[in-house]
Amino acid sequence: MTESTDNVWKRDEIDSPCIKICVIHPASRLCTGCLRTIDEIGAWSRMTPDARREVMAELSSRAGQITQRRGGRAGRLAKDD
Repeated sequence: MTESTDNVWKRDEIDSPCIKICVIHPASRLCTGCLRTIDEIGAWSRMTPDARREVMAELSSRAGQITQRRGGRAGRLAKDD
C-alpha cells in the first residue's frame, strides 16, 4: 500500500513556484510570493508540463509589475508629507 502512495510523490513533474507567501497584489493581481496569477495558481495541478514550463519562464519578467505597498507606518508617514 505505501508503495503506490510513494509513487505519487516521485512523479516527474515541474515543482510549483509557491513559497507560501500567498498575497495577491491589488494592482497587478499577481501573487507577491510566486508571481503567478490567480488563474495560474488554481489551474496548476491540471496544467500539462509544457504549460507549467511556460508559466515558469514568464515569472522572472513579472517581478517589476509589483510595486511596494504603502500600508502601515510607511503609508501614514507618506500622508503627513
